[in-house]
Amino acid sequence: MNCSISGEVPEEPVVSTKSGLLYEKRLIERHISDYGKCPVTGEVLTMDDIVPVKTGKIVKPRSLTAASIPGMLGMFQNEWDALMLSNFALEQQLHTARQELSHALYQHDAACRVIARLKKERDEARSLLAQAERQAPLPASAATANVSALSNGKRAAESEDMGPGGKRMRPGVSDSIISELTECNAALSQQRKKRQIPPTLAPIDALERYTQLSSHPLHKTNKPGITSIDINLSKDIVATGGVDSSAVLFDRTSGEILSTLNGHSKKVTSVKFVAQNDVFLSGSADKTVRIWQGSEDGKYDCRHILKDHTAEVQAVTVHATNNYFVTASLDTTWCFYDLSSGLCLTQVEDPSNSMGYTSAAFHPDGLILGTGTTGATVRIWDVKSRGNVANFDGHTGAVTAISFSENGYFLATAAHDGVKLWDLRKLKNFRSFELYDQDTPTNSVDFDHSGSYLAIAGSDIRVYQVGSVKAEWNCIKTLPDLSGTGKATCVKFGTDAKYLAVGSMDRNLRIFGLPEGDDASTES
Repeated sequence: MNCSISGEVPEEPVVSTKSGLLYEKRLIERHISDYGKCPVTGEVLTMDDIVPVKTGKIVKPRSLTAASIPGMLGMFQNEWDALMLSNFALEQQLHTARQELSHALYQHDAACRVIARLKKERDEARSLLAQAERQAPLPASAATANVSALSNGKRAAESEDMGPGGKRMRPGVSDSIISELTECNAALSQQRKKRQIPPTLAPIDALERYTQLSSHPLHKTNKPGITSIDINLSKDIVATGGVDSSAVLFDRTSGEILSTLNGHSKKVTSVKFVAQNDVFLSGSADKTVRIWQGSEDGKYDCRHILKDHTAEVQAVTVHATNNYFVTASLDTTWCFYDLSSGLCLTQVEDPSNSMGYTSAAFHPDGLILGTGTTGATVRIWDVKSRGNVANFDGHTGAVTAISFSENGYFLATAAHDGVKLWDLRKLKNFRSFELYDQDTPTNSVDFDHSGSYLAIAGSDIRVYQVGSVKAEWNCIKTLPDLSGTGKATCVKFGTDAKYLAVGSMDRNLRIFGLPEGDDASTES
């Protein structure tokens, strides 16, 4: 007699009084506890309906398969076959799962490639749209001003009016612009007479304790090198131009990069902020100048691309009105631009000069322009007449940088042989600094906004206290070039000379100043 559930001979047989069926006791007890009914008939069943069946105590016989060696081998073979079949099924499931995962990863990679391609096409379309907008014809009112054929500094079309030698005709600097420059000069000159050194200016003892405060890797590692620095003093934003063809805007207060401006195809040689309207200028070795317009979200868009030069643009300088700027190039010309329209009003070329321009700066009053040349000469220009009114000789090698003092009297120029100071009233050199050896050029000079300090960059950075024609100019601090390149390329004073921004031939912008503790003690 066999159990109605397992089909085996029960060890503790019990019988149901309702159905008369035989069960294994432990199996029927568990079924009743789980379901409360007969597993065969489905009738309600309780343990009271179960009656045990007494059997004799006899030896339980072995099953036929376990009674002999061939039977046991057959049993083992069956279990092995079942194990192998189960293992084969698991391997098939694993292979299927791997194929599905591989397919999903391929689809994900293909989707990423499609997204990247679409983004690139979108950016190219935006660039073409912006270029088309910049090349759109100017309104009729501009045509009457003899500038309708010139748009955003693009090269003239064949239908443009050409001057002698096949050169383009420029609109020129009008009388109204000259009046604007003259009024600005008069106002600034009057203010300069009343100018006093601000009480917030960093004192000499503070500059003597300057040390490196921070170092920020702004440019690419494969093309390291910072070539130019400018600072927006009102917002404390530092701009750097790099060998990697990009310009970077850096918030010194927060220590974050605000924007990276790409578009030039070669190194950026000069960067300049315009104090008004959130405009930024960049000149490059790709012969172009770009005008960037800032937006409310902090991003900058290229508004104009100026292509009036035929060689590397080496310098960009902004006029005090913030309405005009000048670019200087190795093509032996400098251009005077209207900032709002991006029009080149005049391109100045001196037939007697075959030297390219390597640096340029406006006098603080705005009617004098200084340019440095590859031939070691500093040329001074009258902006109104665009005439060369003075030349300063004496340097060796290209003039790498020039800076006018805020007092309007002094001009500092840097070249391979060091730094020279010039008296603009008597048009003569009154002091020279030969700071480095013959193989180390001086790369940058910068007066602070008050005209009290002069910073010089070469194989190190040196800060001088501004004296006079007869009084000594004392070196109050020498800061090492921590880039390891031995070549500090540019230096700029921050607001009230509270810090120095330094660029070198590595990719890091370095900030020198007083640590917070020393700053607090100085102020107290």
